Amino acid sequence: MTTTHFDNGTIWLGPDREPSDALLVRDGIITAVGAADVAAGLADLSAGEHAALEHVDLAGGFLMPSFGDGHAHPIFGGLEAAGPQVRGCETVEEIVAEVRRYAQAHPEEEWIVGASYNGSLVEDGLFDARWLDEAVPDRPVMLRAWDYHTVWCNSRALELAGITADTPDPELGEIPRRGDGSPLGILREWGAVDLVTAVRPPQDEAERLRALQRAAAYFSERGVTWVQDAWVEPADVETYLAAAADDRLGIRFNLAFYADPRHVPDQLDWMVESRRRVDELDSPLLSANTVKFFADGVIENETGALLEPYCSSLHHHGLRVWEGETLAEAVRAVDAAGFQIHIHAIGDAAVRQALDAIESAIGANGPRDRRPVIAHAQLVDAEDLGRFARLGVIANMQPLWAQLDGLMTVLTMPRLGAERAAQQYRMRSILDDGGLLAFGSDWPCSSGTPLEGLAIATSRQTEDGQPAGGWTPQEILDTPRALDAYTAAVAQQAFAGLTSAPWGRIRPGASADLIRLDTDPRGLAGHDLAALPIRTTYLRGTAVHTSA
Repeated sequence: MTTTHFDNGTIWLGPDREPSDALLVRDGIITAVGAADVAAGLADLSAGEHAALEHVDLAGGFLMPSFGDGHAHPIFGGLEAAGPQVRGCETVEEIVAEVRRYAQAHPEEEWIVGASYNGSLVEDGLFDARWLDEAVPDRPVMLRAWDYHTVWCNSRALELAGITADTPDPELGEIPRRGDGSPLGILREWGAVDLVTAVRPPQDEAERLRALQRAAAYFSERGVTWVQDAWVEPADVETYLAAAADDRLGIRFNLAFYADPRHVPDQLDWMVESRRRVDELDSPLLSANTVKFFADGVIENETGALLEPYCSSLHHHGLRVWEGETLAEAVRAVDAAGFQIHIHAIGDAAVRQALDAIESAIGANGPRDRRPVIAHAQLVDAEDLGRFARLGVIANMQPLWAQLDGLMTVLTMPRLGAERAAQQYRMRSILDDGGLLAFGSDWPCSSGTPLEGLAIATSRQTEDGQPAGGWTPQEILDTPRALDAYTAAVAQQAFAGLTSAPWGRIRPGASADLIRLDTDPRGLAGHDLAALPIRTTYLRGTAVHTSA
């Protein structure tokens, strides 16, 4: 049995309790909190246990629960290390040059696939296939945008997909066109993106496993030990099962099966069977309790569903992925099968539709511990704010997005207008109304570093401190509540403790999922929070990441 004694620092027990000064962990479980109880626990150790005792001197530092990420895409993120490295490119010319470099270095690759480029580099995100043709005219190229709702293709990829001037916009998708009707090179949302992915060869499974391992390392380095994979398709299930069977997961993952409106209810049998396979494997690091729905797209490309039209059009309200009562019908069926509901809803119309669907499931299927999630909740109508608390819906928001960066000022705000733009990411309002707020990153759409998100949540300012006083300052969170949203609230979302030792709070009997910092983050300003290094990440008492 491994025993670890932490002391000589601040041990954070949550926003509602005074910090402690000592902690004892035995075999991955917290057994004592506070100097007196720890001393008693140490006295009970055998001579052999004393000899093997590990002592961690916090040296005036800070110990807290590890972070959970309530909404991310680990395999997508891990795969960004493969293919042309376009994420850091700041101009179209840089992207084209990187695609050319990669293609020349990999003549054996049939397709050039990469992610993820900055969609705000071109007005309205309208990138031209001919720009990529300059780099690679003879092989298909497909690049995903940061939002992962858009891809940019060269002409060869469009040709292989059969996309021409005569191709109509598909169900649940859009093909932007030039003035002559020919496809520009951008494909928006799944119905259009699927036209290209359907003709692309399947990814190598060994590379997918490496991608998942890269993702686990990425998160553990940032203090994250549980991740909600919020978009899982059949190939992903196989990757996770293979990694779990080979003890290569590294951290905890929960799978959310993607519900496609074009294939529901046929998918439900696959979801139930996939959950059974995961449960049968009985891995302490893998679960599959959730189903993911998309209610809309994103505001940046005007596919987020709005109650009032976009500023660019008197009649355009965005994209509803599920028309009429179809979302409510699908949610009721999935809820009846015992799954947790997790709905992507960006615009206020999508949020209302998601709340209506969850309310319908509660009414149809009766009371139970369901913990439904609405992810992003970027724009919530005032009439719907209180419904989160009334229905027990967890708002999983991405705090890093609540700032006046280029994405917000160039793409989002012009589409919403000043009044609606000022109503975005109402984190404090959700909490003040009695709702539960949990945080996620949506990595790789944005950084998966929780401390960067916490810096924005507690300041609503950009990295350079703009604007003074914070954007929409009425929604700024104090640091303890922000920390809680990235720890205990995500654990609540994850049903932590129902099948194993709970995590997310430091309590006797909890799993020792912890992070060690040099400094108490509660005393730091936002920009200082972002730079705070994670010294050690512990999963069930074992260090899975350590930095100097």
